[in-house]
Amino acid sequence: MDAQTQLELEAAAFRRLRDHLAKRTDVQNIDMMNLTGFCRNCLSRWYQEAANERGIEMSKDEGREAFYGMPFAEWRAKYQADASDAQKAAFEVSHKDAS
Repeated sequence: MDAQTQLELEAAAFRRLRDHLAKRTDVQNIDMMNLTGFCRNCLSRWYQEAANERGIEMSKDEGREAFYGMPFAEWRAKYQADASDAQKAAFEVSHKDAS
């Protein structure tokens, strides 16, 4: 496989992941963090960092809006639930060694 095809396939997979997560608003970021160690915010930050590395000025908020498809505050108000004590405890356990 040539490098351009690989790049296009990786970009297509990323877009599919982004679109899948946009539809699965029932899945909370804290649950993703607890299970996988990354969430939508991580993906939006990686997107922003990739842009910045290529000389494209992009703020954290712009990166989030590009990933979430709307301003983050709007997404949070529509879809983010308060984390339960169990979710918070699981987060502390799953990120104990990450510091």
